[in-house]
Amino acid sequence: MAETTEHSLFEFIAYEAQLLDALRLDEWLALFADEGRYWVPLRGALQADDGTHNALADEDRLLLALRIARLKNPRAHSQHPPSRCQHVLQQSTVVHADAAARRYELRTPFIYVEARADQQLMLSGCYLHRLVDTTGGLRIALKRVDLLNPGAALPAVQLFP
Repeated sequence: MAETTEHSLFEFIAYEAQLLDALRLDEWLALFADEGRYWVPLRGALQADDGTHNALADEDRLLLALRIARLKNPRAHSQHPPSRCQHVLQQSTVVHADAAARRYELRTPFIYVEARADQQLMLSGCYLHRLVDTTGGLRIALKRVDLLNPGAALPAVQLFP
């Protein structure tokens, strides 16, 4: 197993965004560990992960797979015309690294734009990725999306900020 470097961690975060932007959603889902979780807290960075608060999204691999299947279904009304997205990332920073346990935590500021027909939605905030290095490569144990203004009224977000 190759050594995990800061560069390989940064490349992984960029690759994940590229998969989403290209709508290669099955490949994106494969980046998640078996226990992987995608979480968008309702209160953003102020919200602790203690399970006592609502969330804008809180999905394990099964729920992510169901959402991806819905997005790919030709009868999905919300995808006529189809949604597209663009992730613009700042340089990630390593918040925590435990090389012995092969676990890493990165923080990445972002701007996310989702477009459908002539409508465009822009969100910004910060990702917190908890990554685990497995024999199959890096996997996402947690992707936390802390929106800059999570309390604002949001239209339906179709894809994955």
